[in-house]
Amino acid sequence: MFDQCKQCVKISVKALLANKGRSFLTMLGIIIGVGAVIIIMAVGAGAQSLILAQVKTLGANIIGVMPGKAEESGPPASIMGISITTLTYEDAMALRDKQNIPNIVEVAAYSTGVGTASWKSNTYDTNFRGSSAGYLKVEGGRIEQGRFFTGEEEKNLSKVAVLGSTVKEELFGESEAVGQRIKIKNHSFEVIGVMEERGTVAFQDFDDQIVLPLKTMQKLIAGVNHIGMLRAKVDSEENTEQAIRDVKIVLRERHNIIDTSGASDDFTVRAASQAINMITTVTDALRYFLVAMAALSLIVGGIGVMNIMLISVTERTREIGLRKAVGANNFNVMSQFLMEAVSVTLVGGLVGIILGALISYLVSVGAHFLGYEWDFIVSFFSIFLAVGVSMLIGLIFGLYPARKASGLDPIEALRYE
Repeated sequence: MFDQCKQCVKISVKALLANKGRSFLTMLGIIIGVGAVIIIMAVGAGAQSLILAQVKTLGANIIGVMPGKAEESGPPASIMGISITTLTYEDAMALRDKQNIPNIVEVAAYSTGVGTASWKSNTYDTNFRGSSAGYLKVEGGRIEQGRFFTGEEEKNLSKVAVLGSTVKEELFGESEAVGQRIKIKNHSFEVIGVMEERGTVAFQDFDDQIVLPLKTMQKLIAGVNHIGMLRAKVDSEENTEQAIRDVKIVLRERHNIIDTSGASDDFTVRAASQAINMITTVTDALRYFLVAMAALSLIVGGIGVMNIMLISVTERTREIGLRKAVGANNFNVMSQFLMEAVSVTLVGGLVGIILGALISYLVSVGAHFLGYEWDFIVSFFSIFLAVGVSMLIGLIFGLYPARKASGLDPIEALRYE
């Protein structure tokens, strides 16, 4: 049995090498399909690791409160760009009160916008973030020059600003920024601090923004009374669930919501861990959907294999007749052509894996060069899937040509011209 298999492999290799160009073109569809599967799974895993790493930087003991009701596994409506005004500055201060929620250390409320800041003849378009004074305790980061604004400055509509490192560089260059005055929407603000360079965290560029006192942002810049969202820092990760329950109780009481089931809530409370689980579920579903789409190209490649094998059967009709005349049975002939089909798809699959892994690695290197935490992940499952599917394609689409070859009458085959 082993000798027969060995002989079958030798004949298959000889037949494939006899038509190198055609064999390569037959493999090409398989190479592209397998390579696409490897790339999509590797790049998808890398993108997922990037997204999760960004979310995890917020900390496991951070609670986010967004305006608007959301389903348990879905995002709040405010994420979709819908303006909802159900959260206020007073809500944030109520959550910050230890008598209401003893496990919350600090709360930072936010109102955001975009606009132009100018100093002398220099102008720069950037992001404005109005925040409460607890910003640094919740978000992290450090002041490189000057100081952050105080709670009194936050409440008194003080015209003070803290610059991100990119904004400072664009407006002031090498000049001293602290103590200077910049203009935002015809209002003059004193620069009291410059943040240390931090980069992008949770998809927010902390260097390309100007942080203003929340009340000042609401009244003078945005012209609103509501807040866009708030984040609360809990004293420990173990107390996060209790803090979430307390936050819901406080907000329902403040918003006169009697229903305690959550169906009537006009806000959404999520822990960072919940966001991680939701993102993982969504990205996994997207990855496997794209893999399924890429796998369609393997079917196209399989059809190409079948067509070439049918041509091969026609070209080698006399050879088949001669082999059957000297004792080869139908199983021997069918095994021979099946082996050739599987060999083509297997080699194509291995080449596709190598090319897919190489391209995935280059994507990872490029992402790292741009400053992203992108993991290079080529899983055993993706390799097993690619090789297994390619061999299965060879068996399925090689079966019909193999059966056709085995069914040839030896006498008619020998007469074939």
